[in-house]
Amino acid sequence: MPAVSAAERLQKVLSQLGLASRREAEAWIRAGRITVNGKAAVLGTRVAADDQLKLDGRPIRRQLTRDVPVFLCHRSPGEPLLPPRAVTGAAASATTSRADPGSSSSSAPSASIAERLPRRAGRRFISVSPMPTVDGGLELLTADGALATRLQRAVHALEMEFSLRIRGELSAAQQQAIREGMLDRGAGLRVLQLEPTGGQGSNRWYRLLAVGASGNDIRQLIERQAVTLVRTLRTRVGTLALPRTLARSHWRELEAAEVTALLGNPGSGR
Repeated sequence: MPAVSAAERLQKVLSQLGLASRREAEAWIRAGRITVNGKAAVLGTRVAADDQLKLDGRPIRRQLTRDVPVFLCHRSPGEPLLPPRAVTGAAASATTSRADPGSSSSSAPSASIAERLPRRAGRRFISVSPMPTVDGGLELLTADGALATRLQRAVHALEMEFSLRIRGELSAAQQQAIREGMLDRGAGLRVLQLEPTGGQGSNRWYRLLAVGASGNDIRQLIERQAVTLVRTLRTRVGTLALPRTLARSHWRELEAAEVTALLGNPGSGR
């Protein structure tokens, strides 16, 4: 995470540290829970790197010298990404309790992926363009609110790959309608490719490439053709592919170069 400048608003700093969303940070400030150098903060307070911050009397560790990691997660269909009280998406975040920070499989099956991420990564995680809970595949999580917002904007311009499990076989007319990319709201989704990849019995698998598509967009696109979409798995976002060696419910931390590639600006850092 970049160093905090002398003109940063307090709620922005708290969000970048992964402690709260900006809205929740503002509520903390109004409630008098935050102090800056021993004085109660007010809305509009700006802080410098050497200011001493406390929440409910406890020091807030600034951790300004290291980047907040971004995690690539392999989520199983139906597996919680964030705790139940969290609202998914780059505009929202969730406080998480944790099990063993060094393991991705030590906690109970009902625990969300965010609750099992390493303690050093932050207390609150934000999902970037999350898939519907019923679906799964590649998911991105970070505790840096500002970075999550930048990633959310960036992925809308990136090519994404999905693996679709459909009840029955799509007709030529249905496939053509899907390629046209028309959604209920009248907007057109840019579909680059749709091809069958196998299957047996009543289930067929298809590979779909589209630009900036959300999981909900894909579901709507397929279900408009009066067919049953059993499952959608996201397998790639831009140049970032879901590794075949990454087991379900596990994750890995992205390299700085991978995050830069997602942001689409090779000349900039995080």
